[in-house]
Amino acid sequence: MKKEDTAQFDPKIFLAQNGKGRALADHAKNHTIFLQGEPANTVFYIHKGKIKLTVVSKQGKEAVVALLGPGDFFGEGCLAGQPLRMASATTMSECSIMRLEKTGVIHMLHSEPAFSRVLVHHLLSRNIRIEEDLVDQLFNSSEKRLARVLLLLANFGKEGKPELVIPKVSQETLAEIVGTTRSRVSFFMNRFRKLGFIHYTGSYNGGLEVHSSLLNVILHD
Repeated sequence: MKKEDTAQFDPKIFLAQNGKGRALADHAKNHTIFLQGEPANTVFYIHKGKIKLTVVSKQGKEAVVALLGPGDFFGEGCLAGQPLRMASATTMSECSIMRLEKTGVIHMLHSEPAFSRVLVHHLLSRNIRIEEDLVDQLFNSSEKRLARVLLLLANFGKEGKPELVIPKVSQETLAEIVGTTRSRVSFFMNRFRKLGFIHYTGSYNGGLEVHSSLLNVILHD
């Protein structure tokens, strides 16, 4: 891989343009990026849209382990020697995703400090998120966990402005993420709607408006 001009190097431009060892592609909703158990030799960067990472146990039970959006990397386990994908990645909306070859990413980590900072920041943020998810699962009620998931989908607490409308997510998927039943999710979603915390846009393929007032569910003891 040809070394970029360090003086002119910009991680945002690098991650937005096709080049040797990297390719930007658009994907429709419900498209599988990779499957659990496949060889791990690429890293992905999300420009637009949201994806979910899911794992399936030996007994066939599926669980959603992460929801990712613009500015997030995924599949980075291969950089630490992970030979196979530990999870499956599927788009939750129309997405624009950059695919980066493992060898090229490793080269950039050694040659471009700016790129290293971007990736390290992502990894540290993911680690913090995983710790928060664990605390949430251990100590919060399913209602609070659902509220937190909806706020995270709308990017509350992340850099930049929250999204007014998030892509439509099935109640089955929300139940998998929260760790409860679909009927409980339906009950809480109806409660949130009646309280004005969320609002359905109406169309079949429409999204969901999530209001900052939903924070009251998390903050209230």
